[in-house]
Amino acid sequence: MYAVIKTGGKQYRVATGEKVKIESVVADVGSEIVIDQVLMVGGGAAVALGTPLVNGASVTAKVVAHGRGDKVRIFKMRRRKHYRKSQGHRQNYTEIEILGIAGA
Repeated sequence: MYAVIKTGGKQYRVATGEKVKIESVVADVGSEIVIDQVLMVGGGAAVALGTPLVNGASVTAKVVAHGRGDKVRIFKMRRRKHYRKSQGHRQNYTEIEILGIAGA
């Protein structure tokens, strides 16, 4: 069984037992969170598609770790104008493990 969830402005296809890195969530490591924004639930030939969300569907996950992604370098330059600008960015993330999918 799998589901498509929406969190942090992004969509993820998840299945039970998978570990997924999502946008940062305020929760302690080891705690369980419930994601109720489920767009689709599928298992075999049966697929429940929401409009936009599936009624009564939820995904239970355990917070494994918090971390920061790799650094992304931003470099801007204008030739012959003596303009150079350099920046870096590291995005925060939360790693979760999918415990169960409940839904239609």
